[in-house]
Amino acid sequence: MQRRSLLLAAAAAPLGAAALAQTATTRIVVPFAAGGPIDVTVRVLAEQVRASLGPVVVENRPGGGGNIGMEAVARAAPDGLTLGVATTASHAINPWLLAKLPYDPARDFAPITQMLRVPNVVVMNAETAQRLKIATLADLIAYAKAHPGRLNYGSGGNGSAGHLAGEMLKQRAGIFVVHIPYSGGAPAQLALLSGQVDFNVDNLATAAANIRAGKLKALAVTTAQRAAVMPEVPTVAETLPGFEVDTWWGLVAPAGTPREKVHQLNAAFVAALNSAEVKTRFAALMAEPAPSTPEQFAAFIAREREKYERVVKASGAKVD
Repeated sequence: MQRRSLLLAAAAAPLGAAALAQTATTRIVVPFAAGGPIDVTVRVLAEQVRASLGPVVVENRPGGGGNIGMEAVARAAPDGLTLGVATTASHAINPWLLAKLPYDPARDFAPITQMLRVPNVVVMNAETAQRLKIATLADLIAYAKAHPGRLNYGSGGNGSAGHLAGEMLKQRAGIFVVHIPYSGGAPAQLALLSGQVDFNVDNLATAAANIRAGKLKALAVTTAQRAAVMPEVPTVAETLPGFEVDTWWGLVAPAGTPREKVHQLNAAFVAALNSAEVKTRFAALMAEPAPSTPEQFAAFIAREREKYERVVKASGAKVD
């Protein structure tokens, strides 16, 4: 009887280990509130990878411009079961904007894959554009050069993506326009629609409805290529060669996560990003999947950090 019990226990052991491996839960920390574009796209991907990774939960940890959530990821066990969403802000802008970060964006994470990019667009109040006879980005630059300081642009605040994109545009075009910061992207858009400011550099997904309604005039998208959803709108680079700015985010794990685990996660998420369903659902958000290898994503983040170092320092933007 005792021998039979031992045999049954031995036979059950491998099954129990396999069951445990299949039910281990992967946690993806989103450093922003639920319902926003980052949260929505992560939940779409989480659905797609459950077949290969097992249970996946999304945990929202908003606050500190993304810093609270990213600190939690940096301090998590490097076992491949806790992932985080690195963004333009958390890994490229905040290192230069803030006096101190609770994590090191270059050392505390193992990049897995870029998820997507969302084009930004230079938009003018349509009535202002018509009154000033500005139909193209070249027209805006020419007007600004002829009337220094007369044009202004709004943003969601000092150090925001819209602010820094506007500063980059000013630097590359050699123009002086006045920056007017607002307490968020929504107030900045309302200011543009009401004519309180002349132009913004806004997220295309946010601006698209008002562009199509004729309330805003789209002058140029800031990505290297034209946006598939609005191919008629030229790029800034067609006027200012080499100009490229977009909003991006991607997946990272804590530093020290085993290389084989990083590549397993990469394979699962890249397959999901390449699926027809994900492409369709992202297109509705005007987002383009941007799958990459871990090495490519690491190099991309390093380039973005270097780019924004120059822009932030030139702008003088700081957040204590």
